[in-house]
Amino acid sequence: MAVTSDQEGLGKTYEYKPYVPEETDLKELTFKALFIGVIMAIILGSANAYLGLKAGITVAATFPAAVVGMAALRLFGGTILEENVSRTTGAVGEALAAGAIFTIPAFVIAGVWEQIRYVEATILMLVGGVLGAMFVILLRRILVEESGLPFPESVAAAEIHKAGQGGGTGAGYVFGAMGLSALIELFKNSKGLLAFANYQAFATLASEKGRLALYPDPQTGRGAAEVTIGGGWLFESPAASPALWGVGYIIGPRLASIAFSGGLLGWALFVPLVMMFAPDLLSAIGKPEVLAGAMSSTDGNQILYLATGIWTFVVRPFAVGAMLVGAAYTLWNMRKQLITGIGRAVTDLFKSGGQKEKLTRTQTDLPFGVIFGVIGILVILMAVIYYFFSQDIIAAITAAIVMTVAGFFFAAVAGYLVGLIGSSNNPISGLTLSTLILAAVLLVALGVPERLAQAYPEMGTFFAIAAVLGVASVICCACGVAGDMLQDLKVGHILGGTPWRMEIGKLTGVFFAALVMAVPLILLHEAYADTGGIGGTDLPAPQAGLMAMLSKGIIGGDMNWPLVILGMVFSIGLVLIKSPSPMLIAIGMYLPLHTTFAIFVGGLIRFVLDRTVNRRKVEGDHKTRLENVGILLASGLIAGEALMAIALAGFNFVEGFSLPKLVADPQAWPGIIPLALIAIILIWLPLRSVNRDSGSTKEETGA
Repeated sequence: MAVTSDQEGLGKTYEYKPYVPEETDLKELTFKALFIGVIMAIILGSANAYLGLKAGITVAATFPAAVVGMAALRLFGGTILEENVSRTTGAVGEALAAGAIFTIPAFVIAGVWEQIRYVEATILMLVGGVLGAMFVILLRRILVEESGLPFPESVAAAEIHKAGQGGGTGAGYVFGAMGLSALIELFKNSKGLLAFANYQAFATLASEKGRLALYPDPQTGRGAAEVTIGGGWLFESPAASPALWGVGYIIGPRLASIAFSGGLLGWALFVPLVMMFAPDLLSAIGKPEVLAGAMSSTDGNQILYLATGIWTFVVRPFAVGAMLVGAAYTLWNMRKQLITGIGRAVTDLFKSGGQKEKLTRTQTDLPFGVIFGVIGILVILMAVIYYFFSQDIIAAITAAIVMTVAGFFFAAVAGYLVGLIGSSNNPISGLTLSTLILAAVLLVALGVPERLAQAYPEMGTFFAIAAVLGVASVICCACGVAGDMLQDLKVGHILGGTPWRMEIGKLTGVFFAALVMAVPLILLHEAYADTGGIGGTDLPAPQAGLMAMLSKGIIGGDMNWPLVILGMVFSIGLVLIKSPSPMLIAIGMYLPLHTTFAIFVGGLIRFVLDRTVNRRKVEGDHKTRLENVGILLASGLIAGEALMAIALAGFNFVEGFSLPKLVADPQAWPGIIPLALIAIILIWLPLRSVNRDSGSTKEETGA
């Protein structure tokens, strides 16, 4: 049945005709489609979990899931609708991973858990993912079929499926890049065969104002030695990381430069200023042991250790304040869309609930009675879990109410924003942050922390923090899954998929991804324990650190508010001068310099390619093909490094096993070799794909 709608853009109408006609009965929800989708959900989810912990960024999995799913199903004679279900099932892993890494590690960083707890983390992810899916199903018909939203990334993904019907998939680019990236990680990883080092040096500039006559002994509080500290400049090489280069390539030179500017502000400005003019600031903010430990070291790296201490305990809280304003500014810029999305969520729910007309195959969702029943069960379950976390009935009920109301509104908003600007720009961390602050303030207003502190003198505060983080975890997973699901349902709508079958695929992907996603978090936290685990130097997890610091600050008062307020003022200044993306600048300050430097290098590679494309005047379908090849290569680089890193992390649990080191003292310079190789590949292969004979479709698409 043809449906008149305005899906091509706001205000424009056309007669909807799916790629696969409604009366066609192709294979769709099959075991092979679900199986391949589940495997992709686990792999892509794990890869994004690693990337999010390392760089604070995740990349949309819809495009690689579409390509890999097409290639795998082609071996079994799969239909385009089976490919659609496979992609829908597989892409949710990335969305759930984003929700997980933004919040679950906060339990560890805040000190609530000593390590990632598999059962609790899995329940939070599962409930959040299923809840987000249920809310989306209630709103699917209104947002997908009748809203007039452009869904830019959904249209692009649908075109990939259509193009794949000509014989090519592009999977060779993904798998080839994965293999190369995994091989580099095998040699580069600190647990690997060679372990390329990040070059670090701190050039000191002596200054009378930087002279520290005595630094306090952490045991006695008295002076222990006389030292002279100057300001300085940190020199550090970019990380030898194909994943981070791939991230920089995907987000492009502009955003990569913004992130790197935050790193330069933190490491090349704020740290040297503190070292030159206030070297004893660590003592003033209650960290004298960090200052004493750095200056009493005997390996000649005292200044470098001191710089790291200043970055950890001075710059990072400053960056948290900047992130707060950055998140608020992001939401303010989207205020019209947010208000419209919330209003639509309320009105459309009543509309969708009142529809009784006979529906065609492409309009049929899972029964609403089942949806409301599942939502009710989840709310009760979470109230019980929140009581387990908080040991307070008022806190549990409050948390469950906040979770339900905020979950519905923010899932609807996330879906609306995905339809408007794409899932890559979905501000789920900002929405989650709003929920966390609301939940924390409500608990404080209800006197929950004081009551728990009296009942449980040693653990009361941690119980309240756990309840707040539990709400944030569910909301973050719900928003991530909601946005991803709306995007995939739109792809299916364009292709002629059956909504209820896609919804079953999405729920299947959520279930299995949630069962597995805590495992890479546990492995990575243990593997990088020597650098602080999750929240440390190698896995900084900036969003989770922000959630942890806020929950501790509001509930327990354990926050360095002067530094946070200074960061907020700094970010307000960025807003006033209309600086692009204050949030990304703040994240750049929070991350290690070698991380943002590596992202910047990836952006430079993309810049060289873009300039070459413009000079050669590549346009139209050729330019689209070139961009698709580049994205597939970069996605493969991310997945390959992440999967090898997780595999190497797993070796920590094999007693007595370790890979032999090929050199005793790894250096930074070997990292130039893979960087040069990856740069050539990311520039040459996309250009080569459009230089071939345009009639050779199969060859051009990398089949």
